[in-house]
Amino acid sequence: MSLKPLEHDRKYGELDQVLRAYLGQDADDTPERRSTALDAYLRHTWHTRPWAIPVAEQQLREYAENPPGRLRLRLGEFYAVPDVGLEDDEIQDWLRTLADHLRASVEAGDVPPPGVPATHWEWHARFPETAQFLGGWFSQDMPDEFADHDAAVDDYRATTDPVLVARLVGELHELLALPMDDGDHAHAVAELGMEVDPPAPYTPGAWLALAAQRLAGHAAPE
Repeated sequence: MSLKPLEHDRKYGELDQVLRAYLGQDADDTPERRSTALDAYLRHTWHTRPWAIPVAEQQLREYAENPPGRLRLRLGEFYAVPDVGLEDDEIQDWLRTLADHLRASVEAGDVPPPGVPATHWEWHARFPETAQFLGGWFSQDMPDEFADHDAAVDDYRATTDPVLVARLVGELHELLALPMDDGDHAHAVAELGMEVDPPAPYTPGAWLALAAQRLAGHAAPE
């Protein structure tokens, strides 16, 4: 029997958030240095859910000190650490290292300044509605489903709760406020799920600004 959702979240919910930040990233933390993935987790979490960092530290440390035994493994009642490129006998020490870094960040008030997301996880954690918009309406199937980009934007607006439309507008303005050039904007929309080019003659950044303007005119409830 697998873990029930409530038990999973109580014991491993924030640990899971930390480890998800490592998907596609190197788990190369050392006692002296944090990895890119852990920096990304801290940068996002400090500015959105700072209370969660000590929870993550506790859950990581408890899991490292009390890994699942044979009975829990046989019953399936345990958290399965995702593949982060480490051998099984390296996992516990690595989890302790992560917990030490999180504790040090909290105790020292080491808050990473806001910046451009550095990982796929951080892009999606910071701009979830933008990922929904770009990945859902601007996949490679978009030319078969909509007459043009404006039609796709209008369909998103017409089928999405106005609160979420307003949230998207805010996320787009936040994204465009980051210190990025045209190449960075192209990378950002790809990370967030866009699989088609913006309409000519717009660059990705210019098109995002246009989409935000188009959506903002309809974001408020009538």
